[in-house]
Amino acid sequence: MGLTSVAPPAWWAGFGALVLVLLALDLGVFHRRERVVAPREALAWSGFWITLALLFGLGVFLRFGAERGEEFLAGYLVEKSLSVDNLFVFVVLFGALRIPAALQHRVLFWGILSALVLRGAMIFAGAALLARFHWLMYVFGGLLLLTGVKLWWKRGEEAGAEAGPVLRWVRRLVPSTPELRGKAFLVREDGRWLATPLLTALLAIELTDVVFAVDSIPAVFAVTTDPFIVFTSNVFAILGLRSLYFALAGLVDRFTHLKAGLALVLVFVGAKMVASGWVKIPPAMSLGVIAGILAVAMAVSLWRPGRAPTAAPALDPAAGPDRVGQARREAA
Repeated sequence: MGLTSVAPPAWWAGFGALVLVLLALDLGVFHRRERVVAPREALAWSGFWITLALLFGLGVFLRFGAERGEEFLAGYLVEKSLSVDNLFVFVVLFGALRIPAALQHRVLFWGILSALVLRGAMIFAGAALLARFHWLMYVFGGLLLLTGVKLWWKRGEEAGAEAGPVLRWVRRLVPSTPELRGKAFLVREDGRWLATPLLTALLAIELTDVVFAVDSIPAVFAVTTDPFIVFTSNVFAILGLRSLYFALAGLVDRFTHLKAGLALVLVFVGAKMVASGWVKIPPAMSLGVIAGILAVAMAVSLWRPGRAPTAAPALDPAAGPDRVGQARREAA
């Protein structure tokens, strides 16, 4: 597989303009004021982002052929499913830092905007490395295999545990206020600038997203090495992450077997990457296998719920995830 993109510059420019317009409408029009996002509204927004991604995938299918369209859908499905770990991290961080539900949207907007830039840089760096050093394909595949096996053995452990060490590191590195200062990220007190819990949460979210991207981006490269497909599938998954959090944060503990499904997905795409030099798996087959694994994991979670991989406790027990879920339920 080559690393050249099928998309001409006009498609890259058009996609960039589309993302900027959507972000401007999101923050400047629909969510201009800080408020609690009710689950029903969040579900509607999640449906909007998913529908938009599917329509874009249809456009890729019609313009560049069935293979590229299938690769986009497979990449989007991988990114969307792996983003569930981000939801656990959001719950833990917001609970630990006592971020009220009305301000969580503000933090997540800027966090996701930064994630788009960081992931874009990581994707283009990864594409450049793979183009120059093809043997890295097997290294990435091996890492995905190990990550999948590790996730399988840790599938019953607390979810979102990554947030704790990252949050403690950010607090040591960045001087901050103990409490919120309205909706400000930075305040000046006693002649020096201090971060508020909003900025602390934002930095912790960015760092954990980089950690997750180390796994998720190679997973998409296992599906396709077209930089345009990798980038656009990542962007659409990230754009819908904020709405997905408000819709499902109170329900993530019910997905008791999802981590097992994600582990199998990572093992599959890792093996596909390792074997890419000898065996070519069609994109339609990859899409079918990934969708099948996730569908079975979700169905088993609903049919035979086991012990959920509960969210890791907040660092401040008085501000645990239950308070976040309670505020969201009251707002609904």
